[in-house]
Amino acid sequence: QVQLAESGGGVVQAGGSLKLSCAASGRTSDIYAMAWFRQVPGREREFVAAIKWKSADTYHADSVKGRFTISRHVFDYTMYLQMDSLKPEDTGLYYCTTTEKYCSGDECSAGISYDYWGQGTQVTVSS
Repeated sequence: QVQLAESGGGVVQAGGSLKLSCAASGRTSDIYAMAWFRQVPGREREFVAAIKWKSADTYHADSVKGRFTISRHVFDYTMYLQMDSLKPEDTGLYYCTTTEKYCSGDECSAGISYDYWGQGTQVTVSS
Protein backbone atom coordinates (compact mmCIF):
# COMPACT_ATOMS: atom_id res chain seq x y z
CA GLN A 1 0.00 0.00 0.00
CA VAL A 2 1.08 3.54 -0.77
CA GLN A 3 -0.46 6.59 0.83
CA LEU A 4 -0.44 9.92 -0.99
CA ALA A 5 -0.98 13.41 0.38
CA GLU A 6 -1.33 16.43 -1.88
CA SER A 7 -0.81 20.03 -0.85
CA GLY A 8 -0.28 23.43 -2.38
CA GLY A 9 -3.63 24.14 -3.99
CA GLY A 10 -5.34 27.50 -3.68
CA VAL A 11 -6.91 30.43 -5.48
CA VAL A 12 -4.82 32.42 -7.92
CA GLN A 13 -5.46 34.96 -10.63
CA ALA A 14 -4.98 34.10 -14.28
CA GLY A 15 -1.32 34.38 -15.21
CA GLY A 16 -0.19 33.45 -11.72
CA SER A 17 1.67 30.42 -10.41
CA LEU A 18 1.20 27.62 -7.91
CA LYS A 19 3.34 24.68 -6.90
CA LEU A 20 1.66 21.44 -5.87
CA SER A 21 3.36 18.78 -3.78
CA CYS A 22 2.57 15.11 -3.27
CA ALA A 23 4.19 13.15 -0.47
CA ALA A 24 4.20 9.37 -0.77
CA SER A 25 4.50 7.03 2.21
CA GLY A 26 4.21 3.31 2.83
CA ARG A 27 5.60 0.87 0.25
CA THR A 28 7.42 3.59 -1.65
CA SER A 29 10.39 1.48 -2.76
CA ASP A 30 8.24 -0.18 -5.44
CA ILE A 31 7.04 3.04 -7.07
CA TYR A 32 7.57 2.99 -10.85
CA ALA A 33 5.83 6.22 -11.84
CA MET A 34 3.79 9.03 -10.36
CA ALA A 35 1.39 11.42 -12.04
CA TRP A 36 -1.01 14.29 -11.68
CA PHE A 37 -4.57 14.21 -12.94
CA ARG A 38 -7.28 16.82 -12.57
CA GLN A 39 -11.05 16.77 -12.61
CA VAL A 40 -13.83 19.30 -12.86
CA PRO A 41 -17.37 18.34 -11.78
CA GLY A 42 -19.31 16.91 -14.68
CA ARG A 43 -16.22 16.16 -16.73
CA GLU A 44 -13.91 13.18 -17.03
CA ARG A 45 -10.67 13.03 -15.14
CA GLU A 46 -7.87 14.51 -17.25
CA PHE A 47 -4.19 13.58 -17.37
CA VAL A 48 -1.84 16.46 -16.56
CA ALA A 49 1.70 15.08 -16.20
CA ALA A 50 3.63 11.96 -15.23
CA ILE A 51 7.17 11.10 -14.19
CA LYS A 52 9.02 7.81 -14.03
CA TRP A 53 10.63 7.56 -10.64
CA LYS A 54 14.09 6.19 -11.47
CA SER A 55 14.70 7.60 -14.95
CA ALA A 56 12.89 10.92 -14.38
CA ASP A 57 11.34 10.61 -17.85
CA THR A 58 8.41 13.00 -17.98
CA TYR A 59 5.16 13.30 -19.90
CA HIS A 60 3.01 16.42 -20.05
CA ALA A 61 -0.43 16.86 -21.55
CA ASP A 62 -0.47 19.13 -24.60
CA SER A 63 -2.73 21.55 -22.75
CA VAL A 64 -0.05 22.24 -20.13
CA LYS A 65 3.22 21.89 -22.08
CA GLY A 66 5.41 24.92 -21.64
CA ARG A 67 3.46 26.05 -18.58
CA PHE A 68 3.56 23.14 -16.10
CA THR A 69 6.61 21.16 -15.01
CA ILE A 70 6.55 17.88 -13.12
CA SER A 71 9.50 16.90 -10.96
CA ARG A 72 10.37 14.66 -8.04
CA HIS A 73 12.69 14.44 -5.08
CA VAL A 74 13.87 10.88 -5.04
CA PHE A 75 15.01 10.44 -1.48
CA ASP A 76 11.90 11.67 0.31
CA TYR A 77 9.41 10.38 -2.28
CA THR A 78 7.88 13.75 -3.01
CA MET A 79 6.53 14.80 -6.39
CA TYR A 80 5.90 18.38 -7.50
CA LEU A 81 3.92 20.21 -10.14
CA GLN A 82 5.08 23.74 -10.88
CA MET A 83 2.23 25.53 -12.59
CA ASP A 84 2.94 28.83 -14.31
CA SER A 85 0.87 31.08 -16.57
CA LEU A 86 -2.27 29.60 -15.09
CA LYS A 87 -5.53 29.90 -17.00
CA PRO A 88 -9.13 29.67 -15.76
CA GLU A 89 -9.45 26.35 -17.60
CA ASP A 90 -6.76 24.92 -15.30
CA THR A 91 -9.27 25.07 -12.45
CA GLY A 92 -9.99 21.68 -10.94
CA LEU A 93 -9.30 19.15 -8.24
CA TYR A 94 -5.75 17.92 -8.75
CA TYR A 95 -5.01 14.34 -7.79
CA CYS A 96 -1.69 12.67 -7.18
CA THR A 97 -1.39 9.03 -8.19
CA THR A 98 1.20 6.31 -8.40
CA THR A 99 1.82 2.88 -9.86
CA GLU A 100 4.21 0.02 -9.22
CA LYS A 101 3.70 -1.34 -12.74
CA TYR A 102 5.72 -0.55 -15.83
CA CYS A 103 4.22 2.00 -18.22
CA SER A 104 5.48 3.68 -21.36
CA GLY A 105 4.24 6.54 -23.50
CA ASP A 106 0.46 6.71 -23.62
CA GLU A 107 0.19 4.10 -20.87
CA CYS A 108 1.72 6.54 -18.40
CA SER A 109 -1.00 9.07 -19.20
CA ALA A 110 -3.91 6.69 -18.67
CA GLY A 111 -5.66 6.70 -15.32
CA ILE A 112 -6.19 2.97 -15.49
CA SER A 113 -2.43 2.46 -15.22
CA TYR A 114 -2.38 3.82 -11.67
CA ASP A 115 -3.14 2.02 -8.44
CA TYR A 116 -3.12 4.52 -5.60
CA TRP A 117 -4.74 7.96 -5.48
CA GLY A 118 -4.64 10.89 -3.08
CA GLN A 119 -7.64 12.91 -1.89
CA GLY A 120 -6.88 15.83 -4.18
CA THR A 121 -6.08 19.50 -3.76
CA GLN A 122 -8.26 22.23 -5.24
CA VAL A 123 -6.83 24.73 -7.71
CA THR A 124 -9.00 27.69 -8.67
CA VAL A 125 -7.85 30.19 -11.28
CA SER A 126 -9.89 33.38 -11.49
CA SER A 127 -10.09 35.46 -14.64
